[in-house]
Amino acid sequence: MLKRHNQLFVAALMGGDLLLTGLVWLAAYHLRFQVPAVRDLFVVTFHAKNLVPFFSNYLQALPVVLLVSAFCFQGVGLYLPRREGRLTSEVIDVCKGAGLSVLVLAAVSVFYREFESSRSFVAFYLVSLCAALSVGHLLLRMALRELRHRGRNLRHVLIVGAGRLGQEVLERIASNPWMGLRAVGFADDNPERRGQEIRGVPVMGTLAEIPALIAAGRIDQVICALPMEDHPKLKDVLEDMAQEVVDVRIVPDLFHFASLNPSVGDLDGLPILSLREGPLHGWNKLVKRGTDVAFSILILLLLSPLLLLIAALVKLTAPGPVLFRQRRMSLDGKVFDILKFRTMKVDAEKDTGPVWAKANDDRRTPIGTFLRRTSMDELPQFFNVLRGDMSIVGPRPERPEFIESFRTTVPRYMLRHKIKAGITGWAQV
Repeated sequence: MLKRHNQLFVAALMGGDLLLTGLVWLAAYHLRFQVPAVRDLFVVTFHAKNLVPFFSNYLQALPVVLLVSAFCFQGVGLYLPRREGRLTSEVIDVCKGAGLSVLVLAAVSVFYREFESSRSFVAFYLVSLCAALSVGHLLLRMALRELRHRGRNLRHVLIVGAGRLGQEVLERIASNPWMGLRAVGFADDNPERRGQEIRGVPVMGTLAEIPALIAAGRIDQVICALPMEDHPKLKDVLEDMAQEVVDVRIVPDLFHFASLNPSVGDLDGLPILSLREGPLHGWNKLVKRGTDVAFSILILLLLSPLLLLIAALVKLTAPGPVLFRQRRMSLDGKVFDILKFRTMKVDAEKDTGPVWAKANDDRRTPIGTFLRRTSMDELPQFFNVLRGDMSIVGPRPERPEFIESFRTTVPRYMLRHKIKAGITGWAQV
């Protein structure tokens, strides 16, 4: 019954989208060519005798527009089940479908010379279509979420595994009622859990009894949440449900190993689970790098008089170079020379080797204590940012000598090197 209702819902949703598409297509024509305030903003070059393109041409093109739009909306997955999806992802798919349909229509129009369109009309149509479909989908999803919150349009779920992972699934279902999922019971082989209730949800039977539970109860979906040690049983569970019509989903017991930006990807059609992946890719990486460069140049220009003054004081108060270079580790374990104003005597670690700095360190120069206390010795690191060694904001880089100790004593310490080292970290911000 639910499957049939879902098909009707998808058909109605597509019909509504196509109705909106047609209305937007006609409205864009009237806005562009019939509203004087808008029409006069653009130079119309259509038809020597009639400066405004014929409405009949746009009306005749409407069936093609609707057909292309239907295929494009379907192609970007706009009508896939989105019960647990985020609203923003649906808006993105709406814009993808609208943009793809405009590109296809532009390609098709090349073969129909009698139909002409202006760039301004296309812009009006595309923006209006994205806005109209996004608002329509958002209102519909919000209405559906409210219905599900009130106990309507529910999917009844059997959770396989009543351990830590299964209870976490139950908690997520209970804390997100807008998804319209209702846990009706657990299936678990642990005899101590048989007949008990976990947060009000009963343990209904063993894994071998799952087909009978599905046949006896109103179950639409089975979520397998077995612990890693029970994964050998998963094959038997899936084979037992092979003849059932319920939806089957699996929550892998791997996410406690996931520690940085976990995600599910695709390797040429093969699903692949990423447990540790750097968070910056593509456009985000480009924006961050551009921000780092622009901000560093601005800071160096504004503080150039102060930098020159500090350099002179360092040189005059203690013999040796103005800048101090020290090996630090940054993105992907790359070692670089960090730049600082020198605050200690030359060869301060000659006799001790790498050691932590301490308060009232007698190795400091006369101005070194002040520079350390005010963090002004860190200012040359903006040159490291320009060179690409560091970022403005990121985990503070540490010395390789100390990292060898930290990586064995601090859990997941090396994950900080999946992000470029920064002048300041989020904690300091």
